[in-house]
Amino acid sequence: MSIKFGTDGWRAIIADEFTFANVARVAQASADYWRVRRVSGTEKKVVIGYDRRFLSDAFAARSAEVFAGNGFQVVLTPAPTPTPSVSYAVKSQRAIGGVMITASHNPPSFNGFKLKAHYGGSAAPEECAGVEAWLDKRPVKATPLADAMKAGRIRIKDVRPAHYAAIKRLVDFKRIARSGLRFAHEALFGVGAGCFEELLAGTSCRVTTLNARHDAFFGGINPEPIEANYARSAAFLKQHPHDICLVTDGDADRVGGMDGRGNYLTTHQVICLLLHHLIVNRQLRGRVVKALNTTSMMDAICAAYGLELVETGVGFKYIAAEMIKGGVLLGAEESGGIGFPGHIPERDGIAAGLVLLELLATERVSVHKILGSLVKKFGPHEYGRIDTRFPLEKRAELMDFLKRNPPDRLLRSGVVEVKTYDGVKFVARDASWLMVRGSGTEPILRIYAEAGSAAAVRKLLQLGVRLTRQI
Repeated sequence: MSIKFGTDGWRAIIADEFTFANVARVAQASADYWRVRRVSGTEKKVVIGYDRRFLSDAFAARSAEVFAGNGFQVVLTPAPTPTPSVSYAVKSQRAIGGVMITASHNPPSFNGFKLKAHYGGSAAPEECAGVEAWLDKRPVKATPLADAMKAGRIRIKDVRPAHYAAIKRLVDFKRIARSGLRFAHEALFGVGAGCFEELLAGTSCRVTTLNARHDAFFGGINPEPIEANYARSAAFLKQHPHDICLVTDGDADRVGGMDGRGNYLTTHQVICLLLHHLIVNRQLRGRVVKALNTTSMMDAICAAYGLELVETGVGFKYIAAEMIKGGVLLGAEESGGIGFPGHIPERDGIAAGLVLLELLATERVSVHKILGSLVKKFGPHEYGRIDTRFPLEKRAELMDFLKRNPPDRLLRSGVVEVKTYDGVKFVARDASWLMVRGSGTEPILRIYAEAGSAAAVRKLLQLGVRLTRQI
């Protein structure tokens, strides 16, 4: 079968295409690619981690056997581990690369093979293409796990403590520690469960972790930081108020949130809170990078403070490429992936949580008061998204049709720009926008919209649905 990498690695349905044999094929291709594409200053070492999905530990072990069989030193995590912890270990240990067995926010029936490059971020498109080109070029070589461990080829090591220490250095941790914040964490049954309890142990902060148990079915949801998945924790917070609730996805590299009473915060609001904090409270400057389906409030903030804004395609690998160049203040994408300078060019939901706590510890007001001041200064930016199933074989035809037949107006405002480098995005004169884009990992069509009111957003999403029905 053909294996294709999407926006962040290869994902497929467990026991259908995501099998031990196919994982071994991809691991062998990765080993072959890294064997011939050595990067100066790196070691012939691979860090391998995994999430809480069905058989993730076994798929990780099989990957480790293949890399060991190809002469690589392998660091294998002993327990389900956040993706950013693996990425940090790749960079800090000067490994040639890393593998994370996870399907992130996908349904429980999926698993995935994420490639991490030597710099500690998602592998670039050309690196993924290079691995694909090596598929089935050489037979799979593997050393049984017990034999590889005995020979010292595979070492079992928890990479989380080093990562947690690194993100504590990113913030004013002493300020957070004495803040007395009452903080909730919705773990969505993912690998982030317990991380904030560990990070904030011994401080004046009180941490409540919600939906922390290991459940390979994620309580019947897809572990994505969206409002539809917050019902359990929102009900709890209404009865037991906190200062804020952070949400991490299945592999803890993405972030969402609620206020302390269970009211939904969009990922865009979280991003703008963090950008505000870095600019106003930390007095930092630099380029700001965002995926093109992310809120235009970022554009307004950057314009107000004279900061360069760079817009990329969807997928954090494009943001990572800008972060590697240096001089980036913040990198962010609509799905809740956020990267920070002085860390790794990777989205890190746990690091984002600590920076958000630093904001609250600094300003000592409610999250709603901070958001209110942003709306007062930069105007309302309401946002919505619809995910709908759409045949993969018709996607190219639809995108071509939309490029050639853009609407004249978005509600009452004329369309002034059409962006087509990743999906199709229509931008109106009043800064409202509508975007249609196919998922990189599923037969799903995503329709995004942003406008000055929730009612306008609903109308734009309805327009988006009508446009997709023309094919």
